[in-house]
Amino acid sequence: MTLRHLRIFTEVYRQNSVTKAAEALHLSQPSVSLALKELESHYGVRLFERFGRHISPTGDGQEFYGYALHIVSLFDDMEKQMRRGSVGTLRIGTSITVGTHILPPLLQQCKTVLQGLQTTAVIANSGDIEQRVADNAVDLGLIEAQPSRADVCAEPFMEDTLCAVVPPDHPLACRTAVSLESLAASPFLMREKGSGARELLDAALAMQGITIQPFLESTSTQAILQCVAARLGVAVLPRMLVERDRKAGFVHALPLDKPLRRNLNIIYHKSKYLSPAMRAFIALCKDYGKMRQAVRISAQ
Repeated sequence: MTLRHLRIFTEVYRQNSVTKAAEALHLSQPSVSLALKELESHYGVRLFERFGRHISPTGDGQEFYGYALHIVSLFDDMEKQMRRGSVGTLRIGTSITVGTHILPPLLQQCKTVLQGLQTTAVIANSGDIEQRVADNAVDLGLIEAQPSRADVCAEPFMEDTLCAVVPPDHPLACRTAVSLESLAASPFLMREKGSGARELLDAALAMQGITIQPFLESTSTQAILQCVAARLGVAVLPRMLVERDRKAGFVHALPLDKPLRRNLNIIYHKSKYLSPAMRAFIALCKDYGKMRQAVRISAQ
């Protein structure tokens, strides 16, 4: 098997179409079909099911894609680095919480510690970043949730806590801690499904048998905080995202009686080659998490 076979296979898998893959690769459709047949013959497995003009990957095809994608990407990384003669490029994806509060200082440190490394970053919810890692659209992800895919590895680098957020004059604001049940009596403002904070909150609500119909759902934590400040409802959000508005007096933050803690994770595909630059960035993230933990303990 050649790299050409793997490039054709990964493009057909991504496009879910032999015709579209042929157009993207500037090849004839028969050439693409022949390469797929040669792959299936070589390994003795069926990689795609054919339904007329439509195709769909089999279980073997899905597993093969995980290997093929990263073999192709590793070769491309080698080509770029050897031709450029530099440290290389690191593609980072982060969840909204991490991208808002943690990514900027990490990138600043990266410029100092990993001189010559070019970085690109994308910010989306945790579920989207996990998918980008699986598709090799980013090299490393920094997310708020435990990955759900078996082909994505996770290493914790920092701990975060969710807190209740209410208007300063809300009846619950005078308490030292609140329960999810007491918060549910007010209109609830929530992050969108797929975010790490929302998944953790939904799991806690389900365990306590509490059903909530959100008054508002948003990808923007700042929009939720502004709605809380306008006395439109209450929320449960990562504490690090609330601190600025709490200190300004716009909202009041208080602990939950049953704490909701989660690890922030560095994620990467299990077949991904961890380059020296990637390993250095992972170490940088872990050092940052230890520093933040030490500051939090000293402030208590």
